[in-house]
Order: sequence, then structure tokens, then C-alpha cells
Amino acid sequence: MPVAKTILVQARIEPELKEKADEVFDALGLTASAAISLFYAQVVRHGGIPLELKAPNGETAKAIREVRGPEVKMAADPYTRAAEAFAALHT
Repeated sequence: MPVAKTILVQARIEPELKEKADEVFDALGLTASAAISLFYAQVVRHGGIPLELKAPNGETAKAIREVRGPEVKMAADPYTRAAEAFAALHT
């Protein structure tokens, strides 16, 4: 039986993102290599990225810039858990 030829693909990603993705892959019974191969196969099948990517409209882009601004960050309450943020919304 012939052995499939493969090529090495290298990418730099944030360690936390890789760790979280690896947990999902593990739960699905996939290796990172298999998941990347699936992604590549879907790119070929769809003739592009196999998910919807949209640039924000002007209003959304303005809101994103405002939220990322230093004055908002300084005024925002720091929450370390989502439950804390949701609890604050209900008080």
C-alpha cells in the first residue's frame, strides 16, 4: 500500500489559543494535524474560508474603537469571571 505524502505546515499562534483548541480536538478525537487537514479540505471544497467573515460596518467599527479606547478600559470594572460580570448586570 502506498504511503501518503505529507508536508510540514508551521504557524505561530498564541499558546492559550492552541491549548484551548487542543482540548476541543481531543474531545472530538482529533489531533491538531487532523483538524488542520480538515480545515484545509474545507477551504478547498468551499473555494475560500469555510466560515463567514465580515468586515464591520461603519457604526460597528466606531463602537469597537470606542470600546477599545483607554478611557473605556480605565472606567470599566474588572471581572475575572463571566459570572461576576453577569451578576453585576443584575444589581
